[in-house]
Amino acid sequence: MGEMQNASAMADHFEGIQKLKDPIAGCPNFRRVPGYKVYVCGQPTVSGLEAALTKVCGDIYPKDGKIIWFNLRQEPSLYVNGEPVCARPPNKIGEYAELGNITRDQNKKDEPEFLTVCQGRASANGGKLKVVDISKKETEVEVKEMKTLSQVIEDTKAKFPGLVHMRVPVCNSAAPLEADFDIINQTLIGTNINTPVIVNDQVGLSRATTAGVIACLFKEFQINASFDGLVQTVPGVNTALLHMDRYVMDPAKDPLFKGEYNVVKQAVAALKDGVAAKK
Repeated sequence: MGEMQNASAMADHFEGIQKLKDPIAGCPNFRRVPGYKVYVCGQPTVSGLEAALTKVCGDIYPKDGKIIWFNLRQEPSLYVNGEPVCARPPNKIGEYAELGNITRDQNKKDEPEFLTVCQGRASANGGKLKVVDISKKETEVEVKEMKTLSQVIEDTKAKFPGLVHMRVPVCNSAAPLEADFDIINQTLIGTNINTPVIVNDQVGLSRATTAGVIACLFKEFQINASFDGLVQTVPGVNTALLHMDRYVMDPAKDPLFKGEYNVVKQAVAALKDGVAAKK
């Protein structure tokens, strides 16, 4: 992204960010992909990060076991008093932003620089940092603690030493690049079938969902390869048992699968013959 001196500090969280039921505090839109140990969420707070990892481990998976976490954010990320804040160009404040071809190395380089810039701003403003929300509303936050995302991850490894955090900056509205697929696959190679995979973007919606699908495809190939020898040598093996995704859609619970989006329902109601048009 570059030019951290001119970047605005934008709060990642905002009113209405949580879209799903049964939230985990501090970890927006956390959910598990049915049939897989793949989880998707938004950018967590410091406490939300630990809560998500604790949820993933449960009572069975060891807290010192390997856990893969893919961060798809393009922006450098800081934590101010435990809350996530990102660097945005002043003309790209909002829930979504296209920041161009951002690389992992550039992100890692910009982040400590943005920390230094924000520390300087707070120092010159009586210990308070000016932060904008997605609506460009500005507030001043009294800074008690400020860290980079990398520092927060290293602190988290004290309780979860097997955590592997990999940045894969992905454009918000376009398909991931081939290099993004390669990074995800290379990171997953050598992991066990029960290794948890967590994916986040800012809110936990489009990019995180796409990368979650990539992780599920990897695990599907992984389990098929694991049992390939058994299937080839033992007659009568029921290969259906090897399919991880046994999720059956319940239309009563999953209206979105039927295209029952609020905006679509409003359009159907407003248009003449809207019901027939939708069908």
